[in-house]
Amino acid sequence: MGVVRTGSGAQAEARNNSRATVRPAPRRREQVAQVIVHLIALAPLAFLVLDGLRDNLTANPIQTITFRTGKFALALLVLSLACTPLNTLFGVRMALKWRRPLGLYAFMYAALHFLTFTVLDYGLDPVLLREAIFEKRYALVGFTAFLLLIPLAITSTRGWMKRLGKRWKRLHQLVYIAGLLVIVHYLWLVKADRREPLLWGAAIALLLALRLAPVRRAVAKVRGRVLARPEAN
Repeated sequence: MGVVRTGSGAQAEARNNSRATVRPAPRRREQVAQVIVHLIALAPLAFLVLDGLRDNLTANPIQTITFRTGKFALALLVLSLACTPLNTLFGVRMALKWRRPLGLYAFMYAALHFLTFTVLDYGLDPVLLREAIFEKRYALVGFTAFLLLIPLAITSTRGWMKRLGKRWKRLHQLVYIAGLLVIVHYLWLVKADRREPLLWGAAIALLLALRLAPVRRAVAKVRGRVLARPEAN
């Protein structure tokens, strides 16, 4: 009997050791995923700086910088909006940890976009800026979207979440309005081919629709059926 107990004890210890080696794996995957998110978000800025150092920003560098920073801000904003549906509908809990950095990077590029417009393009001239913002509708809409993103970036920390309580979630719903305003800004800015801003708009509309309760329930049912098929077989 003593030999049997020793064997079972050894097996239990082996199982515990194997669990100890397996448990950190998800954490490592999360850490690797976080690093990848930061690299993806910073890569456009790195390429932009590299192109600037190589004098490879076309014949109109200010326009190129303005366009690219705006595009990066929009792309990262859409990715940040995709994080919640990835978690609620598809069970990718890791995506919730991506939402904040992606949102902050989107704000960073939006700030660079705004600074390029105000500083490099208009030299911080108050008269010219007032005329540009209030006489050009695309500039006014873009400026409004940027103003909406400022309090969201400031209150993105856990400390602000605790201070604001339920009001924090209501405040951060402004990101939906900001996203739609960015699409309007893009549409009014583009004079010829509007297919790209319309595609971005469709993506934002889909991500907002996935937050609606009836859509969530429908997607959850479909997902449940798909996951249940292998078990039935």
